[in-house]
Parts: sequence; C-alpha cells; structure tokens
Amino acid sequence: MRSLKVSEVMSNHIEPIRCGTPLTQVVKALLANHVTGLPVVDDRRHVLGFVSEQDCIHSLLVSNYHHEGEPIVDDVMFRQPLTVAPGMSVVDLAQNLGAGKPKVYPVVDHGKLVGLVTRTAILAEFAKVGFSIERPSYAGAGD
Repeated sequence: MRSLKVSEVMSNHIEPIRCGTPLTQVVKALLANHVTGLPVVDDRRHVLGFVSEQDCIHSLLVSNYHHEGEPIVDDVMFRQPLTVAPGMSVVDLAQNLGAGKPKVYPVVDHGKLVGLVTRTAILAEFAKVGFSIERPSYAGAGD
C-alpha cells in the first residue's frame, strides 16, 4: 500500500476551468463531475488557481443580491492552491489530509496539470485494497 502513487488513483478525464469562465459554467462543471472544486488553468495547463463550491455559493449569492453582472472565476478563485506530484505516495498524502485541508488536489507534473486526486478516490482505494493499520507483532504476544 505504501508504494501506491497519486498517479494510480487520480482522475485525468476532468477538464479544468479556464480563466474568464462565468461562474454559472463553473457550477455546472462541478456538478457534472461530482467534485467540490476544480483547478483554474491557462492555455498551457499551468495551474493559476482553484475554485470551490463554497467560493461559487458565496459569490453567486452576493452578485444576485446586489444585481451585479455575472461573476467570472477569476473574481473568486484561490490563487495559491496546494498541488501534489503524480509520484507522491497516496499514504503520505492521506496522512496530510485533515480539517481545513482541500478535498481536491490538482496533480501537477513539470508545471502542468495532469489530473486531480480527491479524498473520495483515496478512500475508495483504501476500501478496495482492504487498507488497515498494521500493528507490530511481538514474539510471545497473545500466546
């Protein structure tokens, strides 16, 4: 299990969001892909930011209340997202997950987005392989 890499559990079929995308289209992409957030990239797939459901909800409420124009992703995205490398150990990533941490991580290789890894994908992999915490066995214990 320790040798399992992020590249083995990441999704690479989900299209990222491009700068300038209206927030209503971002919401549709989040819902269609069943994810809580997506990376925002430039034309060369360099990650420029990250947009979450929470970002969209807040911005759409405010813009609707004030009858402002439709917001775009650039207005609400987080500009310093945490990313992971495809070669990172899934166990190491799982140990870093916790309260306040992202649920979705852009996977970046040589500066370009190559996929997404979610908490759900990690949990599903653990369930599939029957992940359990190994306990040290001591000679004579339980004899």
